[in-house]
Amino acid sequence: MALPPHASRAERVWHYTYLGICTAIFVFLISPILVIIPLSFNAEPYFTFTQEMLSFDPDGYSMRWYEKILTFGMSEPDGPRGSSWWADVWSNAQWVRAAKNSVIIGILATILATLLGTVAALGLSRPEMPFRRVIMGLLISPMIVPVIITATGLFFFYSWTGLAHTYLGIIMAHATLGIPFVIITVTATLVGFDQSLTRAAANLGADPVTSFRRVTLPLILPGVISGGLFAFVASFDEVVVVLFVASFDQQTIPRQMWNGIREQISPTILSVATVLVIFSIALLTTLELLRRRNERLRGLTG
Repeated sequence: MALPPHASRAERVWHYTYLGICTAIFVFLISPILVIIPLSFNAEPYFTFTQEMLSFDPDGYSMRWYEKILTFGMSEPDGPRGSSWWADVWSNAQWVRAAKNSVIIGILATILATLLGTVAALGLSRPEMPFRRVIMGLLISPMIVPVIITATGLFFFYSWTGLAHTYLGIIMAHATLGIPFVIITVTATLVGFDQSLTRAAANLGADPVTSFRRVTLPLILPGVISGGLFAFVASFDEVVVVLFVASFDQQTIPRQMWNGIREQISPTILSVATVLVIFSIALLTTLELLRRRNERLRGLTG
């Protein structure tokens, strides 16, 4: 926001001080992310800037670590780049396998979390719902309780029920962590929802299912999608729960990165992190577009 022409000297000093503080905080938060991007192009197997990189020598930069994402774990990484090579990548490359697991688990956990979280938010938004605050606190507790405690509880519960070391158990655990995000976003969307629209639909003969499908869902859909994206990010980024409930061969990208840090330090981790940063920026852009669309639907902006 620009300063008005009549702003006093003190107001101008505070304005620029405030901008400086915000800029410093932004640089402090974003610097660790920005540093890994150039390091992922390091030609040497180091986690530091080499002399060639600092002098912008082309020989100091390489795409070898991005190629390592595809070739690590392959049967014939140096073979001709044909259909059989890409089939080998799809079947045997460890990072690709971990990415497939992360995407599949994330999508299924997101669907489950979105369905359950939306239903819960619809119930909690009704004024006649008893003990709403208590139930809300219980449902969003996975977001508040430290993940290590949730993971420990899930481990003992899954060991007792037989869900430990199964993909179903991982999906349910990730859905547990994603449900609070869906509940919060959908509940926030329902705050400005005009309940008279559903009553008008009922007066016109619509049953509850038709009223929800034709009236309620289109209006809260941006919040539902936003909650689903948050749930997907929570699942895609989770490593603690996977360490507890998954077996050694059920690798996801965060767990593969964790194993890589423990077993062998390789800049491939930085390349994967850079790809994930780009992926996260795309998701955040989508969330911002959905937020603006939601505001337009609710009449908050023109």
